Amino acid sequence: MPLRVFLTHSPDMFANFYGDRALAALRHHADVRLNTTGHVLDTPDALVRAAGDAQVMVADRATPIAAAVFPAMPHLLAACRVAVDISTIDVAAASAAGVLVTRATPGFVTAVTELALGMLVDLARGVSQAVTAYRAGQPPNLARGRQLQGATLGIVGFGVIGQRLADLALALGMHVVVADPYQSVVREGVSHLTLPGLLAAADYVVCLALSTAETANMFDAPAFAAMRPGACFINLSRGELVDEAALAAALDAGHLAGAAMDVGRAPDQRPSPALAGRADVIATPHIGGLTREAAEHQAFDTVRQVADLAAGRQPAGAVNGAFATRWQAANLGGGPAADHG
Repeated sequence: MPLRVFLTHSPDMFANFYGDRALAALRHHADVRLNTTGHVLDTPDALVRAAGDAQVMVADRATPIAAAVFPAMPHLLAACRVAVDISTIDVAAASAAGVLVTRATPGFVTAVTELALGMLVDLARGVSQAVTAYRAGQPPNLARGRQLQGATLGIVGFGVIGQRLADLALALGMHVVVADPYQSVVREGVSHLTLPGLLAAADYVVCLALSTAETANMFDAPAFAAMRPGACFINLSRGELVDEAALAAALDAGHLAGAAMDVGRAPDQRPSPALAGRADVIATPHIGGLTREAAEHQAFDTVRQVADLAAGRQPAGAVNGAFATRWQAANLGGGPAADHG
């Protein structure tokens, strides 16, 4: 019998982050069951009831897989996240229960980088402010903008997105400075600074740092005070990296000219309404990776992972393979210990 797979996505999450093409491909390798409740499965009880006797869960970002899920689902062999971020899965509990956890590869690099570029242009030229005024039937202010060419872009966190953004900024004629204690930066036109040095030098600061215990609230009142007067701040990483009260205070004081954010401390990592509604803030609802190309990239990663699981191969993207005793015991792929039923 085919592997039993449960896709956790609500209708909205399915349409935006999985799609019919990936679903059709997944059904070539498994008996796929969909979330038919019409809403997000945001509690362990709701998830367990909906998933039933599934052997694999393909989980969207809105569905947490908490520790209580694993003992309540004895047939569950693997949990596959349709994203790089697996913070919504209790990996330690999964490992203790013998359940394999996998993640997707970063298919969102181009999408997030392009959004960052759009935010830079908007902050520099007041595009959103003009559009908002026109739609309200009011004449927009004729405020003089700033050219990106010749301005200094500070990138905090020099991973794949930061590196792509640096390339685009250099092509626009910007100066690029980077702060990342874990990266060796050897790139023509890019200067590697400490975080205080970057904050003092940059006209635009883009937060792309990883969310860890060490980086929580790294952008606090002292950090914003250290930025250049009239600078702008962009967050495309995670909401917990920013002290939102401190950001609001820096904007209120006029120390920062503006901010843009795709993430925040509201549910689903969306910007908080109090900040998002400000006239000096550009906010998008956590859509950095929400393009067809980016979503399909990660959805098809899970298709390949399920195909590997069904064939008895440990899939690329496994994060706790040594602890996946349920999957190992099931011996999928035709061995005598296989449990397909």
